[in-house]
Amino acid sequence: MKVLVIVREVSKIEDGFTVDDTSVTDAYFEYDLNEWDDYAIESAVQIAENTPAVETVGVTIGPERAEETVRMSLAKGLDRAIRVWDDTLESVSDVATRPTTQILRRVVAREDPDLVLTGVQASDDASGVTGVSLADAVGFEHAAVVNDIELQEESQMVFVRQELEGGLEQLADVELPAVLTIQAGTNEPRYASLRGIRQAREKEIAVTTLAELGLSASDMASALTLAKMYKPKSNSDPEILDGNLEKTTTELASTLREMGVGQWVT
Repeated sequence: MKVLVIVREVSKIEDGFTVDDTSVTDAYFEYDLNEWDDYAIESAVQIAENTPAVETVGVTIGPERAEETVRMSLAKGLDRAIRVWDDTLESVSDVATRPTTQILRRVVAREDPDLVLTGVQASDDASGVTGVSLADAVGFEHAAVVNDIELQEESQMVFVRQELEGGLEQLADVELPAVLTIQAGTNEPRYASLRGIRQAREKEIAVTTLAELGLSASDMASALTLAKMYKPKSNSDPEILDGNLEKTTTELASTLREMGVGQWVT
């Protein structure tokens, strides 16, 4: 049995950044493993620990810099990884879903996994569409916002609990092969141990190009493009209250009344 885990490197931006048309200067970015994907990794590792003969494979789309993130997923227990990159992807907008789906679709076709896991969303764009879009593209059953998994390999079924709106949950039976998007809090992601970090150095990260996946620059075209980026402008400047607790509390109450919310101030 094979479990494929989609791993994404996400960006964190520092305060005081500047915007240049449709981009932010690289110097303001820090990169890390996507929080939601960390839960997907842990789910895959737990499945491997509790099910005989399971191979876990991480896949990411990113430049050489992203190998640090991939190594972290290997240190946490994945068996091997695939990193897809091509110079053509430098010009592909991060908001474009179609290119990502096309690439992952070819990886799934080549790897032939029984189960694909990914985080519900990415912490930098929060779009939450990758897993569902991939499931549609490859024709797999899928379940979104999953917070509990029970795999039954004999029946080729996975039983999941999904979060719904309004605090509701539902139980669902999903037939393999399937794609599941994993919610934060589903489990407790493990830390990468020193032993795991050392072992990750020896694990394979196969670098794959678009051509090796049978794709070209035209396949990366998307109807969605990033037209402009800008910092939102504030309609008013913040007012900072200085002084001791009694003074600032009195001033705050007065300000709230002037804003028309005095009925909530006692």
